[in-house]
Amino acid sequence: MEKTSKYSLSQLALYFLKLGTVGFGGPVALVGYMHKDLVEDRKWITEEEYKQGLALAQLAPGPLAAQLGIYLGFVHYSFLGATLAGFAFILPSFIMVVALGVIYQLYGGLSWIQAVFYGVGASVVGIIALSSYKLTVKSIGKINLESFKSKWLLWIFFITAGIITFITEKEQVLLFILAGLFYMIMTAPPKWWNFKTTNSLILLQFVFWNSEESTLMKLGIFFAKAGAFVFGSGLAIVPFLHSGVVAENHWLTEQQFLDSVAVAMITPGPVVITVGFIGYLVNGFLGALVAALATFLPCYLFTILLAPYFKKIADNKSVKAFVEGITAVVIGALVGSVVVIASRSIIDISTALIAVLTVAALLYFKKLQEPYVILIAGIIGVVIKLI
Repeated sequence: MEKTSKYSLSQLALYFLKLGTVGFGGPVALVGYMHKDLVEDRKWITEEEYKQGLALAQLAPGPLAAQLGIYLGFVHYSFLGATLAGFAFILPSFIMVVALGVIYQLYGGLSWIQAVFYGVGASVVGIIALSSYKLTVKSIGKINLESFKSKWLLWIFFITAGIITFITEKEQVLLFILAGLFYMIMTAPPKWWNFKTTNSLILLQFVFWNSEESTLMKLGIFFAKAGAFVFGSGLAIVPFLHSGVVAENHWLTEQQFLDSVAVAMITPGPVVITVGFIGYLVNGFLGALVAALATFLPCYLFTILLAPYFKKIADNKSVKAFVEGITAVVIGALVGSVVVIASRSIIDISTALIAVLTVAALLYFKKLQEPYVILIAGIIGVVIKLI
C-alpha cells in the first residue's frame, strides 16, 4: 500500500459519512457514486485500485457497497482507513433506523401507521421478488435451456435451496457450505484438499452456529452468521433473517419483519442496515448495536485480511468455484424465502395488486428508485384502509 495519498483520513471519513447520509439507490448506485466521486472527480483512487476493490467485494461475503468502501479506505490508510471508512459509511443509516425503531415502537399500533405499512409491506414483497430474479440472472444465468445445460449443477443447487427453504422455513447454513465445497471439488479442486480438513471445517461451523446464551449473545451469533453469507446483494440476507427472526426465535411477527425491510429501503446506505432496526425491536439500543456490529464484522474482517493478498485470491479458481456454489444456494434460498413471505403477506386482492404494480413500475421505469415506490405504496395503503 502507498504511504502517500491525495487526501487525509478526516477527508476520507467525511466523504463516507456524507455518502452514508445521502446515498440512496441500493448497492449498485452506491458503488457507482464511489467511482464517480473518488476515481473520476477527486482522483483519490486509481481505476485499477477501484476495480480490485470491486472484484474483492464480489468475491468475498459481505454487503457489496460497504465492503468496497472498507477496501477503498484500506488502499492508502491500511486498517485505520478501512475502519474509519466502514464506520462512517454505516453510522448515518444506523442512527436513522434506530430512530425509526423508536418511533415504530411508540406509534406502531396507530391505525394510520398500520395503514401505511399495509401498502409498504406488499410493495416490499414485489421489490424482493424482482431483486431475486435479477440476482438469479446475474449470478447463475438466464432462465433458458442453454443456461440449464451449461450450468446444470448450479441450477440444481439453486432449485434445491429454494425448495428446502420453502418447506423448512429455516436457514440451512451447512447446505451453503457443503454446496460451495462440492462445487469447488467438482470444478476446481485445490491442492490442499482432503477429507479430514472438510470434516473439521464443517464441525467447527456446526459448533459455532449452535451456540446459545443470552438474548444479546444469540443476537450476536445469529447476525454474525447472517453477515458471513451475504453474497451479491444486501437482499441476500433476507432468507437468513426471516427464518431466524420470525420462524425460529419468534423475535418479530411477519408484518414487523416486512416493515423492517421497508425501513432499510427508505433510508440511505446499505440495505443490510435493516439489522439495526430488527435488533432494536428485539432488545432496544443494545440489541441494535450488537446486531449491526455482528453483521458487518465478517465483511470488515474478510476485507482487511484478504486485501493484501488480493491478486492471488482473485486468480484462484478454487476460491471462485467455492463462491459460485454458495451464491447459487443463497439466491435459491432467497427465492424460497420470497415465496414464504408472499404467502403470508399477500392477504387480499389489494396487496396482490400493490405487489404486481411495484414489479411493473420498476421494470417499466428503469430509473425509478425503490424509496419512491415504497412511499407511493404507503400512500395507497392509507387510501385503501382509511379513506
